[in-house]
Amino acid sequence: MAMNGNTMGTEVANAIMNASAPPEVKAACIELWQKICTAIVGHITANAEVPAGIAVTTAGSPTAQTGSTTAPGSVT
Repeated sequence: MAMNGNTMGTEVANAIMNASAPPEVKAACIELWQKICTAIVGHITANAEVPAGIAVTTAGSPTAQTGSTTAPGSVT
């Protein structure tokens, strides 16, 4: 699943927001957290490195491989 700053921001805002907050406060809180989370996702996307060694399965010829991971990897 791809990371999504707007979705993450909405989830964070809803998790920390008082349920009785006025609608304009809720909207401002959601907008702020969407911006923060979008920046975080952008930073991770631009700077994360996935080390070699993640197990994969492939099919095709040596010059035209397709495949997918078969084990979890980690980002450094």
